[in-house]
Amino acid sequence: MAYQYEYPRPALTVDCVVFGFDGDGLQVLLIRRGIEPFLGAWALPGGFVHMDEDLPEAARRELEEETGLHDVFLEQLATFGTPGRDPRGRVVSVAYVALVRPDQHPATGDTDASEAAWFPCGELPGLAFDHPLILEAALERLRGKIRYQPVGFELLPKRFTLSQIQALYEAILGRPIDKRNFRKKLLAFDFLVPLEEFTSGSHRPARLHRFDRRKYEALVRRGFLFEL
Repeated sequence: MAYQYEYPRPALTVDCVVFGFDGDGLQVLLIRRGIEPFLGAWALPGGFVHMDEDLPEAARRELEEETGLHDVFLEQLATFGTPGRDPRGRVVSVAYVALVRPDQHPATGDTDASEAAWFPCGELPGLAFDHPLILEAALERLRGKIRYQPVGFELLPKRFTLSQIQALYEAILGRPIDKRNFRKKLLAFDFLVPLEEFTSGSHRPARLHRFDRRKYEALVRRGFLFEL
């Protein structure tokens, strides 16, 4: 005889906070809901977990189904389970964070999403459910991590200028950074490789750099501590 579970079971969902950087400001990927509840409202990509799938698998599936994004590294953020957060009933959500380049990941709405689009983090529409809370938690995680891990390089092109790095950090932190001190600290870590290439255009040419992940990981294995 099969065991009969005697307690109510909450539903389980996943939500994905996908950040991007367009060269000027930090962006987040949103979908417009094509079903109730919150029909027509903007929200984070996500949905219900199937009975036969793991949480990361569910997050990747929902992200691809609703936005077209795939092959994206997702890091678990936190679990959100305040009663009443979903009008459909008792729903607990596990949130994930991803960092991508918007020019390499154009978004197209599908399945439960009638539309998908990138929005500047400072100009967001009203969000469904408790997604403002999830987004704020993801921003705080990102702001904390860039101080001790060079995670922001996923948001930059493979070849970039020091000005682009500074613009990225200022966009994430939401405040200006002293140019001289920032560059001095960053170059001292010795995992940025200066290239014999420069930007072109009407402005003064700037040297391009690339991030040497293998050198960074070797430094970490030796007990190196990244801190800005």
